[in-house]
Amino acid sequence: MEDRVYARLLECLGKYSTVGVAFSGGADSALLLAAAREALGNRVLALTAAAPYMVRQEIADALALATTLGVRHELVELPMPDGIGENPPDRCYLCKRALYGQLIGVAHAHGYATVLDGSNVDDLKDYRPGQRALDELGVPSPLVVCGIGKADVRRLAKNLGLPTWRKPTNTCLLTRMPFGRKVGMETLQRIEEAERLLLDRGYDWVRVRCHGNLARIEVAPELRNRLLGEADLIAEALEGLGFRYVTLDLRGYQLGSMNASG
Repeated sequence: MEDRVYARLLECLGKYSTVGVAFSGGADSALLLAAAREALGNRVLALTAAAPYMVRQEIADALALATTLGVRHELVELPMPDGIGENPPDRCYLCKRALYGQLIGVAHAHGYATVLDGSNVDDLKDYRPGQRALDELGVPSPLVVCGIGKADVRRLAKNLGLPTWRKPTNTCLLTRMPFGRKVGMETLQRIEEAERLLLDRGYDWVRVRCHGNLARIEVAPELRNRLLGEADLIAEALEGLGFRYVTLDLRGYQLGSMNASG
């Protein structure tokens, strides 16, 4: 039986002549890219931004998936945007404005008329200052237009056999730091390595929030007891990365938990 939600998405995408898809390698953008490939064939370009505050494994995953999907792919290097070095509350706006401005330029240079964003309708419920940048630049979000939320994304991705269907939501490393805290490459690397260590130990839903020399670990609530059982080992490992204090957030993993500090 045809999935009406997916059919609506294909119809929406079929109206474009050529598209570049902002492709982070996450569940949302992977679904959008796969659907665009089905709707438009080779008239699709995957665009993955690589900035100093982005998780390197995510970029590698995006490269691999674009190859699997048979989509032309461009890796777009992006320096630290102006004004973002102090991690201001509107960092997402500044980032999106710079990032999508560059993606649009690359897409147009290669002959692709429109750049698409992978936001879904559930994203609109969160603190998303970056949405203003998309509106200003005229970047469409087809999943939003089609009323597709995260549950739909995961269901459709599973139906399509995409490996991202269960992939946890990820964000840039700046979201692990309080607003107003100066951004340094050493700190970003420390956060990324700490999360990689925990991911490698099976903590799939994880954040390491950095408060200076204190690491506040968030894991899925059902994994808190397990982490406490490995507390000495994990604390020693994170101290080896340069953290002086290592704590467990009793509330567990919370998407956007740093927003309240802005």
